[in-house]
Amino acid sequence: MVERLVSLSVGILLSTSLLHALPEAFESEANPHVLFTTLLGGLLGFFLLEKLAILRHSHHYEGDGHGHEHGHDAHEAGKSGWMILIGDSLHNFTDGVLIAAAFLADIKLGIITALAITAHEIPQEIGDFIVLLNAGLTKTRAYVYNLICSLMAVVGGIVGYVALGQGLHLVPYVLVLASSGFIYIAVSDLMPQMQRRATLRETVPQVILIAVGVGIVLLLTQQFHVH
Repeated sequence: MVERLVSLSVGILLSTSLLHALPEAFESEANPHVLFTTLLGGLLGFFLLEKLAILRHSHHYEGDGHGHEHGHDAHEAGKSGWMILIGDSLHNFTDGVLIAAAFLADIKLGIITALAITAHEIPQEIGDFIVLLNAGLTKTRAYVYNLICSLMAVVGGIVGYVALGQGLHLVPYVLVLASSGFIYIAVSDLMPQMQRRATLRETVPQVILIAVGVGIVLLLTQQFHVH
């Protein structure tokens, strides 16, 4: 199930960033050269954050089909469990800011951006929840910790709406940063996972679900007439 959601997320994340968020930013009065520099900086920044284990996308756990050794989850959550939760909280806070920026730019773009983030967050939260369970946490504690982390998106949304509402000229740059995050997550994290399943039987559903993800975004585009 998680693998299917990962494939769907790739289509939604890439189409949201390349077909909507980036065009919205470049149609603004912002300097295109500065926007491209922001995009480059965002991609490199996400790379460095992940290297420093500040940014973490957890889709890996025992039983996910990737052949992890016994005790993988306990090691992940036991040794770096708090880092998982802290990184997830920061990630969700940032997502909230990005959603706020998208809504400030265009309500319809905000809806699509929220959809893209939700599509990515579902497999990530499932992965975190299973890792924490297999590390020995009770279902209640694992659920509460994940819920607290998820609520950071609300905090980020409020902070982003207030801050960016007073500085609307910054919105295009935040949209570009959001796009760099979406592209980085899809290309460096999600797609390599899909490449591990290289048989035709596994590839066909992946391609179909990517197309479905793109189709969902295009359908919403027509429905809302996003420009």
